[in-house]
Amino acid sequence: MNEDDDLGALCAGAGRALAEAERPVLERHGLSMWQYVVLSALADGEAPSQLVLARQIRYDKTRLITLLDGLEAAGLVTRDPDPADRRARIVRLTPEGVRRHAAVRTAIREVEEDRLAGLDPATRRALRSALAHLANSG
Repeated sequence: MNEDDDLGALCAGAGRALAEAERPVLERHGLSMWQYVVLSALADGEAPSQLVLARQIRYDKTRLITLLDGLEAAGLVTRDPDPADRRARIVRLTPEGVRRHAAVRTAIREVEEDRLAGLDPATRRALRSALAHLANSG
């Protein structure tokens, strides 16, 4: 791959390389990438319903239930009835979920810093900004 490739190809290649580099970190902490995505979404904001969470992380709502079952069994999240809609469940991090997420995020940041070592701080900020823009558009 080179800088003249389509953005989709560049992002896909970068995503695969980062996911592969992060896999050992996640395994050491007993998490899958999607479980980490869920913990990150919950750590970043208000406790959402399962449906809202599925939309936020762009994950199939029916498959999310199994993912949440595993996180709940590990003591990382709770699911409580929504007072406004008893059919809905509100998902929250437990104290252990907060701790585990923070530990994984720190370790993943170390992997990222290693991968970005050849870039100056301004370029790193620009890269993060551009990727955030792409991820949040559309």
